[in-house]
Amino acid sequence: MSHWRDRPEGGNRFWLALIRWVILNVGRGFAQVFMVPTALYFFLVRGVERRASRRWLERVEAPRRGFVGVITHIYTFAITIVDRVLLLSGREDELDIRAEGVDELIEVLRQGNGALLLGSHLGSFEAIRVFSRKAPPECRYLKVVMDRQQNSLITQMLEEINPDIRDTVIDARQPGPQIILEASEALSDGAMVAMLADRIYRSEASVQVPFVGQSAPLPVAPLAFAAALDAPVFLVFGLYEGRRRYRLVFEPLPRPGPAPESRRERRAQLNQWVAAYAQRLEYHARQYPYNWFNFYDFSAADQSADAQPGERGTDRRVE
Repeated sequence: MSHWRDRPEGGNRFWLALIRWVILNVGRGFAQVFMVPTALYFFLVRGVERRASRRWLERVEAPRRGFVGVITHIYTFAITIVDRVLLLSGREDELDIRAEGVDELIEVLRQGNGALLLGSHLGSFEAIRVFSRKAPPECRYLKVVMDRQQNSLITQMLEEINPDIRDTVIDARQPGPQIILEASEALSDGAMVAMLADRIYRSEASVQVPFVGQSAPLPVAPLAFAAALDAPVFLVFGLYEGRRRYRLVFEPLPRPGPAPESRRERRAQLNQWVAAYAQRLEYHARQYPYNWFNFYDFSAADQSADAQPGERGTDRRVE
């Protein structure tokens, strides 16, 4: 089975530039219409993603499945890309973004120790950038751990719209210790450090956890990092509801009990913590099945050539 990182990026520079121009100069309404043939095109040419979408919608018993469901799924992803352009160009007022669970996050940040925000490829992760710009002062310092070379064309397009993004990024292509150092410094300064925690690299340490009725591998690095620094952890979901509306949900994910003394017990507790993340991810994914933007077989145990059942790998990179 090919790894998700081996899939070629969709689109090309000209197509993305045209979409950006349409969004910023003609408007979101026209861009929405423009995304219909775009979604149909990707449905026709991206067989791996099409089949993965069909399987996912069947597994979660989505309201619309088959051809219509897959088109809806791809179209939803396309619309969130449109909205990312608006968000980064400072036109977030054209969208209705409602944050939930903010009070508890603010209370933690006021203690000055920062917080780790764990996101996923469910909905729009970009919504947290807008939140940090308009939130109370405690929530305005944000660093995002991300791989700038993954989906590089889209990343370049978004950075051209808002070059300040580069200053908020901790590059996940760096060696693991450097990522940890930069994230640790940001947390010490009281910042929110956000990262995606639902995909593994080929050799990254992972654990199999229950997810949507099957077993799925999830990385342990994000929560291992939180445990090592004793950092407060919140989950964040930017869920697209249609008609320009987003729910930006913050949920605390407390550590399951005090830190054990033995290494084996610490690893067992860490695995339990990862499983708790998976449980909340599944809960929201079932509510918003078309927001699921992992267009590959997420539950497959063999996502890499050297994958083994159970716990695997040592690479601590986080995308």
